[in-house]
Amino acid sequence: MQIGRRRQAAARLGVALAAGICTAATVAAEDWTQWRGRDRLGVWHETGIVDEFPQSGLKFKWRVPIRSGFSGPAVADGRVFVTDWMEDPESRTIDGTERVLALDEETGAELWTYSWGATYRALLASYAGGPLATPTVDGERVYVLGATGLLWCLNVETGAVIWHRNFQAEFDASLPPWGTPAAPLVDGDKLITIVGGEPDALVVAFDKRTGAELWRALEVTGGSSSPPIIYQAGGARQLIIWHTSGIASLDPESGETYWEEPWETGASMNVITPLKVGNYLLVSQFYNGSLMLQLSSDRPDATLMWKGSSRSEMPNETEGLHTVITPPVIIDDYLYGVGSYGELRGLDARTGERLWMSGEMTPQARWGGAFIVRHGDRYFVNNDDGDLIIAQFTPAGYVEYDRTRLIEATTSAGFGPRKRHDRIVNWSHPAYANRHIVQRNAQEIVRASLAAEDY
Repeated sequence: MQIGRRRQAAARLGVALAAGICTAATVAAEDWTQWRGRDRLGVWHETGIVDEFPQSGLKFKWRVPIRSGFSGPAVADGRVFVTDWMEDPESRTIDGTERVLALDEETGAELWTYSWGATYRALLASYAGGPLATPTVDGERVYVLGATGLLWCLNVETGAVIWHRNFQAEFDASLPPWGTPAAPLVDGDKLITIVGGEPDALVVAFDKRTGAELWRALEVTGGSSSPPIIYQAGGARQLIIWHTSGIASLDPESGETYWEEPWETGASMNVITPLKVGNYLLVSQFYNGSLMLQLSSDRPDATLMWKGSSRSEMPNETEGLHTVITPPVIIDDYLYGVGSYGELRGLDARTGERLWMSGEMTPQARWGGAFIVRHGDRYFVNNDDGDLIIAQFTPAGYVEYDRTRLIEATTSAGFGPRKRHDRIVNWSHPAYANRHIVQRNAQEIVRASLAAEDY
């Protein structure tokens, strides 16, 4: 169901008041220092944010040309960090230059860049379009991961190299077909990374200051596309790793395994970040659907609640949720996410039973997706077309309050040499920081205000 833009202003205001986000109140500005923001939860905490978009469109503070890439931006201490790629036109394979840019948050002015050579010849050609991992900022350091497993620790002020690791050369790493999208995770003095090293280094923890290896874990062939995340559950901090053969919980201090749940992932398409709400823990994949675990309350352990079993991903042949890139959300006992062909679905989180389906939020096409960020009791959504949407998800259906065009879609979603599913998309997670949104495509990065006082 969709609510008219002006006709339902009172309904939108009620949602805003209930969420404690009325524009009269503001809180301290907040950066967006890593993949999906604070604690990787996809939650935006700032207040004083618009209740609806202006009819004339958003106010853009700056636009800066960049090259191609899928990685989202990170924002910290007045700087915006983003990576990109430029193919060498003379190359007979797929060789070129990866780069990280540091921009002034207020003006977009270039502060510094750092570049390195890379070859994408081992990647699936359709997606050899640039780095995928959002930079991770930690104090005076920014950690940048290229598409082929080149990891850099750089000084945030100057771009000077502090240390560097090469996953393929040092760990005999296996790369996912599209490259390495799993953004490194800072935990205390450690940098936890998905390396894909064989035979026993799917996950490696490095000393965040020196790059020295601290521990390695998991014997899994084929790497992983899903970013690592730490949750508190069962009286312990658990490092959740979703890989191509299942999902594992590790002690982040030592890499020792708490528990594992086997579950094969088709075509290495384990992309989303594992989602925990209460005692629910969810992962979802393109071919086999979703897997829901219940985390124990008194010890680090998990029990299978339900999982998908259909090899088909076609919307008319599936009842569950077959996610590609959209991190789902769980609200109370209900699960909401975007399936294999862009269909938004609501499910009962306890059973996996489908409650409803909508085609309104994002294009209905193969690999359809969106990035969903919670803000109070409403959600900001960035869809494939480059739209920014304010919405709610309820057991009765999808409620859209407003949408506006944020950025143009510029990247091909084609698959394989025949481009059977070709369309133009925007597959980059934005940063919500200091009451602004920062978003990129394959041609530019932009910063637009979402502060109520600017409209």
